[in-house]
Amino acid sequence: MKLVILDRDGVINQDSANFIKSPNEWIAIPGSLDAMALLNQSGFRIAVATNQSGVSRGLFDMATLNNIHEKMQRELAQVGARVDAIFYCPHAADDHCSCRKPKPGMIEEIGKRFSVELNKVPAVGDALRDLQAYAKAGCQPILVRTGKGELTLAESNQPEKALPENTWVCADLSEAVQRIVAEYA
Repeated sequence: MKLVILDRDGVINQDSANFIKSPNEWIAIPGSLDAMALLNQSGFRIAVATNQSGVSRGLFDMATLNNIHEKMQRELAQVGARVDAIFYCPHAADDHCSCRKPKPGMIEEIGKRFSVELNKVPAVGDALRDLQAYAKAGCQPILVRTGKGELTLAESNQPEKALPENTWVCADLSEAVQRIVAEYA
C-alpha cells in the first residue's frame, strides 16, 4: 500500500494565527484538493496528521472539529478525492503528550493503523514541527511554502531551526504531489 501523510492547516487549507475554529474558516488552498485527487488516482491512501490545540484551549469543541473535517471531506468528494483517516492531537504544548508534533507519536500511530513501515512514506507539512515529527518517525519530510512554509524556510539557516536532512522543498501541495507521484508511483 502507498501512503502519504499530510498536515492540514497551511498544507490543505489556509492557515490562521487565530486557529481554524469553524467550518466557515476552513478554506482550501487553490489546487490542494485536485492534488489530493491525483494522489488517490495514483493509488495512494491519504492520512491527515494535525495538531488541534484549539480543542484543549476551549476555542472549539470536538463536534466543531468533526464538522470542519466533514466540510473538508465533502469538498474533496466534489473533485473525486478522499482522506482515508484523520489523526489529530487535541492537546496543548504544555500537556506533554506523545502525539503532539514535533513528537512522532501521532505519525507512528498512523503507521500502525495502516500497517506500513514509515521509512520513505512521504509526509508533507508547512512547519518545522511537522518535518521534525516526520523525520523522527522515518518518513520523507516535504516542506511546502504555503501556510507557515516561507517562514519555516527563511528561519532554517539558524542551527536550532534547520530542516531535517533530505527535506524536499516544494512551492505547494500540487508541486509536492507531482514529485511524490514521480518518485513513488
